[in-house]
Parts: sequence; structure tokens; C-alpha cells
Amino acid sequence: MASPNITEVNEANFEAEVLNSDKLVLIDFYADWCGPCKALAPTLEKFAEDNKDKVKVVKINVDDNPNLAGAFGVQSIPTLVTMKGNQAIFGVMGNQPRKVLDQLLEQSLQIANANNITPDAKNTPPANPPAAPKGPTP
Repeated sequence: MASPNITEVNEANFEAEVLNSDKLVLIDFYADWCGPCKALAPTLEKFAEDNKDKVKVVKINVDDNPNLAGAFGVQSIPTLVTMKGNQAIFGVMGNQPRKVLDQLLEQSLQIANANNITPDAKNTPPANPPAAPKGPTP
């Protein structure tokens, strides 16, 4: 399931791969048994390849990383969350079309840039982050 443009993330490497990323990060919370997650995978892989200079796409398996899923309040999968540094920007649930992924990226980049959100080496995973705002709707 690995892709050259998508990084598998777990609790051990979350800080290094997500919090300390110099780029915007799109997190895909998924599970191997989830049909909509499998349906989203090819769209996400193409999106990651097309936007590798703008965004880092990572996948977090909710079954293997329940603490991360809980920290983000994931209640349904797939859930996509954009982050920069320790700030969750937008979140959307379900298998989304490419158009929504593109809108999510552009709006998240605008907010991250407007608010000058940057990674900070002292970041720690949010203990109880606010639910990510809803992203664009198709």
C-alpha cells in the first residue's frame, strides 16, 4: 500500500514526519479493512504525486495508532486533516473527489500562509486539539 509520495506515520515518527515538516501535511486516517479508504487511495496517490512540492501526504492506520486517532477526534474513516506545525487547519471525512482535495490544499495553504504557521521543533502532539474545522464541500 506504500507509495513513493505517501509516508506511513505512526506514534513513534509523528513528531518528525508531521509536526516538524517544513511543508503543509495532509494526514489520511485510514484502516486496511475500510472500503471507502481503499477507494480513496488511488486518488490520494495521484494527488500526492501532483502536489509533492506543496504538501506532504501521510497515512495513519487508526487500528495501529489509536492514540493519534483519538487525539484528532477521528470518529469515521477515512478522515483527512491538513496540518502545519502543531496546527490542525481543516478536516473532511469520507472518500472525497480530487476536486475537494485540491480545494482543501489551496485553502489550507492560504490559511497557513496568512497566519504565518511554521513548524516548531518543540511541538508535541496535541493532547486534546480542537476538532479540525470542516474543509471545503464539493
